[in-house]
Amino acid sequence: MKNGEMEVLFSREMIDRRVRELADRISLEYEGTEPLVVGVLKGAFVFMADLVRHLHVPCGIDFIRVASYGSGSTSSGKVRIGKDIETPISGRDVLIVEDIVDTGLTLSSLVKILRERHPASIRVCAFLDKRERRQVPFEADYVGFSIPDHFVVGYGLDFNEKFRFFPDVRVLKNII
Repeated sequence: MKNGEMEVLFSREMIDRRVRELADRISLEYEGTEPLVVGVLKGAFVFMADLVRHLHVPCGIDFIRVASYGSGSTSSGKVRIGKDIETPISGRDVLIVEDIVDTGLTLSSLVKILRERHPASIRVCAFLDKRERRQVPFEADYVGFSIPDHFVVGYGLDFNEKFRFFPDVRVLKNII
């Protein structure tokens, strides 16, 4: 990274307000059920923790780690599960929590894989959505913020395992 220039895109206060709004909406839609909230590691862990703390419905928690193969920074859409969920999902409402949707390849493949396990329902909650990078049609059911095609860090999002600790979301400039 050259110069380390960063600009705050979403403050901690903006994030807190939006996470509460999402949690209220999700709670209404899952009222009377106990969904399994599945966080996609590693980027979604901060968002998922805040989201779950603000839900008004009981829920189970699990994590999955996925990788998509491709050359360089390009996703092929072929998902390999590095760490699978441990909770059976057959007949269960599942809410996947992801940090960011860009091409849609990884999430569409992950949803397909989990549907084969016969959950009652699957929905996706993404903290950030980069619509202009979409390569396949994919819409998250719940979205925190839509953003332009910037490289962002903070609030769990990283660059080479750095910057996850920022309490806000920052645009990382001058990446080499």
